[in-house]
Amino acid sequence: MMDNTTAIDAIMRKAPVIPVLVIDDAAHAVPIAEALVAGGLPVLEVTLRTACAVEVIRLMKTVPGAIVGAGTVLSPADLDKALAVGSEFIVSPGLTPALGQAAVASGVPFLPGTANAADIMLGLDLGLTRFKFFPAEANGGIPALKAIAAPFGMARFCPTGGIAVATAPSWLALEAVLCVGGSWMVPRGNPDPAAIEAGARAAAALRG
Repeated sequence: MMDNTTAIDAIMRKAPVIPVLVIDDAAHAVPIAEALVAGGLPVLEVTLRTACAVEVIRLMKTVPGAIVGAGTVLSPADLDKALAVGSEFIVSPGLTPALGQAAVASGVPFLPGTANAADIMLGLDLGLTRFKFFPAEANGGIPALKAIAAPFGMARFCPTGGIAVATAPSWLALEAVLCVGGSWMVPRGNPDPAAIEAGARAAAALRG
């Protein structure tokens, strides 16, 4: 089995953008996943913010080429729920010892949210070196991440929160950034697969 860093690093390098998905109707799961994968974004983060999220993960995993994980994982209980339906990676908005220890023990690729040096140091104590920087823009944007990342040369990040197609290239140009998270490709509501695929193609072509 790959260690956590190797496994999550490989996932983060699949494409420059990880779609962050808030889906209210499980019937939308497969069309959205098919459109994103066809557009070149195979890594899909389904946030546990809606009642159908667990079912959405299960359905999206049936789409060939999709790598489906759970986001907004807040506790070991959320982790168990996500793993029960086969989530291939886990993303959290923050990092607590309880969640971090449970995720590491499970062996699942884990991308914990960090906002400051203390968060990163907690992750390093757990053997983690790949982090989400969240909320990226509200947290001070690119200058903040540059300053926070500077003492941690081994760490790499997926900034998420407030990033758009126009600003993503500037984030991706940073040495410490492997990919960004974004929700702009898939607005909430009834999906338009053609528009989603087109947005995914544009996002997949982004690279600083």
